[in-house]
Amino acid sequence: MPWKKKRGMPTVQRKTIEIDASGQPVGRLATKVAKILIGKHKPDYVPYIDAGDIVKITNANKVVLTGKKWEQKVHFHSSNRPGGIKRISMIKLREENPGEILRHAVKYMLPKNRTQSIRLKRLIIV
Repeated sequence: MPWKKKRGMPTVQRKTIEIDASGQPVGRLATKVAKILIGKHKPDYVPYIDAGDIVKITNANKVVLTGKKWEQKVHFHSSNRPGGIKRISMIKLREENPGEILRHAVKYMLPKNRTQSIRLKRLIIV
């Protein structure tokens, strides 16, 4: 036969991209990060190949929310049990775990399929 069938996904060269989050709005930063994790920033993007890069975010505690979102916005987390919804305000979440604000925003901007958890593992928040 003139061709050989390769098994599995092609090997992907992943770069580590460092982003400074200080002074940037959460949503704008999350869209940039999600685009890099998916791999849409590369010219050879193909939807069925997970070719995204590793993203390392520094100064996650210095992100900005516009308006009165620090006082009014609430972060929900569910244990998928009856009555298992937990609420935490953004001010309290910023004190306890500031990286979780950004991780939550990026998670819901990634496609809801089997690659979501794999791509989220490449997000490193320092």
